[in-house]
Amino acid sequence: MILYSLTKRNVGNCSPESHNFKLIIMEAKMGMYQHIRQIWKNPKENLGDIWQKRILEWKNQDVTVRTERPTRIDRARSLGYRAKQGYLIVRQRVVRGGRQRPTIRHGRRSKHFGQRKDVDKSYQSVAEERTARKYPNCEVLNSYYVGEDGNYFWYEVILVDKSHPQILADSRINWVFKSHHKGRVFRGLTSAAKKSRGLRSNKGKGAEKLRPSRTANLKRRKS
Repeated sequence: MILYSLTKRNVGNCSPESHNFKLIIMEAKMGMYQHIRQIWKNPKENLGDIWQKRILEWKNQDVTVRTERPTRIDRARSLGYRAKQGYLIVRQRVVRGGRQRPTIRHGRRSKHFGQRKDVDKSYQSVAEERTARKYPNCEVLNSYYVGEDGNYFWYEVILVDKSHPQILADSRINWVFKSHHKGRVFRGLTSAAKKSRGLRSNKGKGAEKLRPSRTANLKRRKS
């Protein structure tokens, strides 16, 4: 009944065989999370004033801020978040423009390094690691993008409390506290880190030196 009224209001007297009628039928069948996902494909244009207000508000806050609920509920749930005790959402700010070494106090020599430091990590991986250091009693599950401007990136990191009884009793998430998952964010085992390491799409020929990791592969070949 709701679908019929929605299509009748938007389409008017157009025939069911028309292209517009079929498009509106498809939109009406989309769930809430699908609509949110479509908005976040181009958030700056689709959110409008909300985007600007958020960025201005976040710039005046601390670098690491714990939030009550995720900004992108669709992305958070797809990455393992559940609205129950033991799950934390932390928004982390990262400075754009590459990593910089401390100020070089002496003259430049060609054989010495410069001030720029090329880190073989994504901004998202750096944000996850900084959040993990702020919350040492929690384990990083995953993270997702929520905003940017000319100076900063913002990511929301999903954390899981290691000692919470609700988490320990849940068989869907208590795997994260086994010994071989300890410190997973610092070993490149989150979704963002695996993408940064090239483990998502690079398979087969040309990716022989990526697994189990580039460092492990180099040590094996040198031994």
